[in-house]
Amino acid sequence: MPEPTAFSACRRGGIVAHRWAMRHQLERFTGIGALVAALTLSAVAAQAKPAPAPARAAALQALTDCRKQTDDAARLACYDKAAGALDEAEAQGQVVVIDRAQAKAVRREAFGFNLPSISLFNRNVHDEAVDRVEVELSEARKNAEGRWVMATTTDQVWRQTDGEELYRDPRQGLKMLVRRGALGSYFCKVEGDSAVRCTRER
Repeated sequence: MPEPTAFSACRRGGIVAHRWAMRHQLERFTGIGALVAALTLSAVAAQAKPAPAPARAAALQALTDCRKQTDDAARLACYDKAAGALDEAEAQGQVVVIDRAQAKAVRREAFGFNLPSISLFNRNVHDEAVDRVEVELSEARKNAEGRWVMATTTDQVWRQTDGEELYRDPRQGLKMLVRRGALGSYFCKVEGDSAVRCTRER
């Protein structure tokens, strides 16, 4: 067997160095991939975590606290005082009282906006979660990027975010179904056409 030459020794050394470099790169990208996966799962978990329920208005809490009074006369006096304060606060706009139907109307009107304060209207209404709304178009135009911007008769404005082409131009009077997608995304579907990704601007 021929003795190793300086060239073959250098070649083997280059191969070993190349393998070490490839291993280092693999470990580096594996670490980055794990970090990205961890951050993605954290973001999903943060979105899935429900917002804490807001505290009760002080005037309402004072009324319910009257039940703690053990003396009948004291409890009645407490109710009279608290009820009067609650009525005055409502009349002055410091407290707003709405029913379930009104709360659902607010959620429908705010559909498309990810506002933490909207959770105020989501108490015990998980069975009535709004995941889609149907609206009527009042105007539609293309922006400088060639994507559709569609206004509704309820003063909402939805903008297309993908590059999908529609079969026909949206126009005034057509119905549009907007539904919620994954991870805070939305899809707009004008009647007679395919759905496109969209976001609410107003």
